Amino acid sequence: MPATIRDVARASGVHISTVSRTFSAPHLVNPETRSRVLACADDLGYRPNRAARALITGRTHNIGLIIADIANPFFPPLIKAAESQARQRDYHVFVADTNEDPAAEEELVHALAKQVDGVLLCSPRMSNSLIEQLSREVPLVVINRQVAGLPAVVMDVGQGARLAIDHLLGLGHRDIALLSGPRGSWTSREIRRAAAAAVRAGGGDLTVLGPNLPTETGGTALAEQVRRCGATAVLAYNDLMAIGLMEGLHDLGLRVPGDVSVVGIDDITLSRLTRPKLTTVATPTAAAGRTAVDMLLQHDSPAATRNLRGGGRSSAGDDRRTTAQVMLQTELVIRDSTGPGPRAGRTDGAAGVEHPGPHCPAGPGSPAVATGEVVAS
Repeated sequence: MPATIRDVARASGVHISTVSRTFSAPHLVNPETRSRVLACADDLGYRPNRAARALITGRTHNIGLIIADIANPFFPPLIKAAESQARQRDYHVFVADTNEDPAAEEELVHALAKQVDGVLLCSPRMSNSLIEQLSREVPLVVINRQVAGLPAVVMDVGQGARLAIDHLLGLGHRDIALLSGPRGSWTSREIRRAAAAAVRAGGGDLTVLGPNLPTETGGTALAEQVRRCGATAVLAYNDLMAIGLMEGLHDLGLRVPGDVSVVGIDDITLSRLTRPKLTTVATPTAAAGRTAVDMLLQHDSPAATRNLRGGGRSSAGDDRRTTAQVMLQTELVIRDSTGPGPRAGRTDGAAGVEHPGPHCPAGPGSPAVATGEVVAS
């Protein structure tokens, strides 16, 4: 028969309420008494009833983590880091996958709201107004998205895009294509904004192809569009698209980086296994997972949780409504998929034939490409 809280109280010589506080509010228990209670509980194999504890403390000690696509190699390091960080704080993480569907995101937040103390929304596709509305139902921390009035952990993909474009410009490339990500992606907008500014400052042209599926298949489908637009270098929304693009270019008889240089974003494990190895922007996904958990638990309180579960609205002074924004730095990892462009070693006034390539709109009927647009020159 499993040990009960009464067994632990009897073995450690304390009242049942002291055993309860040892697990629900350990800071309120004398350290020596707490150690004795925990030792007895361990010897007896006692595990506290989390549901019963939730009724007393207002906390479930559960966290929801909603991600866009569990099949994307970008997410597992973040999930593992979040779970590890939560476990150290005696919290469990429930992971849910939305398959890039904003309607599924909203449904999952509603479903988890009564079962968790807070939700981590990773790369959400919902509108900012809907995210803000859902935050009144359950505490939220947003990852890879900035929403006014809500705590967020973002990876500086804008900085990474600038580093990537500057690298390509430095290699002599002036005709650069950007493979944008899915519609509604904050990250994709940040990459596009930063890339356009960097190309403009460097005197080049940027052709934007998208929105696109953020998958290997999405990248492969864009190879013909890249060839037709004459780009000598490409920055992709993520590594999966970059890897797919390299496969597609190879099928067209184009060499990477001999004919086209390719840069990804994320630095997933696969980027080091491709041939050629992929130049990419490394994003601190594990650090983002740990930071988001700490941010959520730092601003969680039993009073706020009970208020939310009762349908109440948080007050202006509620620390759950923190507007803290944590920005994590990215860095460029140069490997083998980028090489000299047609203008390498030449100035604008140098003699010789230039190879800018025509800028073409996306071809009709392409399932992955909505537009081909020159946005900077």
